[in-house]
Amino acid sequence: MLGNDARLCYTCLMSELQPTLPDSGSPKHSIQSYVLGAILVLLLIAVLRLFAPFFTFLLWSILLYVIISPLHRRVTKNINGKTIRGMLLNKVFALLFAFGTILVICLPVLLVFTAFIRQAMEMARGFLEIITESPDGLYAFYARVAEFLHSISAEQIIVTASDIDNHVRTFLATELQNILFLGGNLIINIGTFSVAVLIYLLIMTFSLFFLFADGPYLSKLFLRTIPIRREYISTLTSKFLDITRNLFLGYIMVALMQSTVSFVIFSIFSISGALVFAVITFVLVFIPMIGAMTIWLPLGIMMIASGDIARGLLFMALSSIFISGIDNVLRPIFLKDRIHLHPLIILFAILGGLVVFGFNGLILGPMIVIFFLTVLDLFLTEHRINHDQEQA
Repeated sequence: MLGNDARLCYTCLMSELQPTLPDSGSPKHSIQSYVLGAILVLLLIAVLRLFAPFFTFLLWSILLYVIISPLHRRVTKNINGKTIRGMLLNKVFALLFAFGTILVICLPVLLVFTAFIRQAMEMARGFLEIITESPDGLYAFYARVAEFLHSISAEQIIVTASDIDNHVRTFLATELQNILFLGGNLIINIGTFSVAVLIYLLIMTFSLFFLFADGPYLSKLFLRTIPIRREYISTLTSKFLDITRNLFLGYIMVALMQSTVSFVIFSIFSISGALVFAVITFVLVFIPMIGAMTIWLPLGIMMIASGDIARGLLFMALSSIFISGIDNVLRPIFLKDRIHLHPLIILFAILGGLVVFGFNGLILGPMIVIFFLTVLDLFLTEHRINHDQEQA
């Protein structure tokens, strides 16, 4: 009897200590669930704040990895990563691809940026010297430009040399001074700038190395944190890869080719500041229809207005064929109708992205819009499935 009573008391005690499971009528989410969710949200905000200073480097490292990863997989596909030799080879190739990416892509961009600043400063000084030393000759040139515009517009455009002179002086008084100030600060702080660039390149190299070495593992780790269906995750992942590669080939690569060709043509025609105009062309080619024309057309008009008619016409003809014509030939080849989005939406996505995110918006703008449309399509699909089930 005593043993039975002891067992009965032990059973009652254990039943009291065990948590009570909610019955069918209890609410699904307890207070603990909401507290845990709030803690998760706060920790997510803290993690985002920690990674925010390195967002640009992580973004472009991931984009470069996505673009170059097919080549990396092709090189390392026959390596057995389970053996010690295979793991070492994978690390070596990851290191080679990381350094190769920096050398082939990032360093040329840095060199072009440095040359751009130097040439922009030289142009600014040249314009200021022309204004201060030979204002009469410049005013005569404005008069020829005004007469040329008046004649080609069937006398519809009425502008005087004074109007052009006022606009030019207003522009030079603001923008050129800013360029000189920026370039002067860059030269003064060249040591600090060099150290900062070196640190940024090391961060990108470090990020690229681990992406090439452990990219599949890191992607799975990230995708596990997204609480949606696996097939939806697969759709969003494939969409991200397609967007990245197609935007790079169809827009950034085409813009790079157009700016390179424009630099060659501008240099052949001995245009002062050819690199500056080529870099500006790289930015403007994202605007449909007009794009690069906003650079080479005024330059050609200035040549004709200055009296060199044959040179100006030849310059505009070559620019129309080899600069603006590249867009019409190469973009359809690279895209092949893979981005099902109207060019007007792409335009405002890029412009809005540049305004909100800076240079990162070049990629983030279109990517956000396309992801929004993809998620919207998934939501509508899910809604139709539920609707069909309710009717059944």
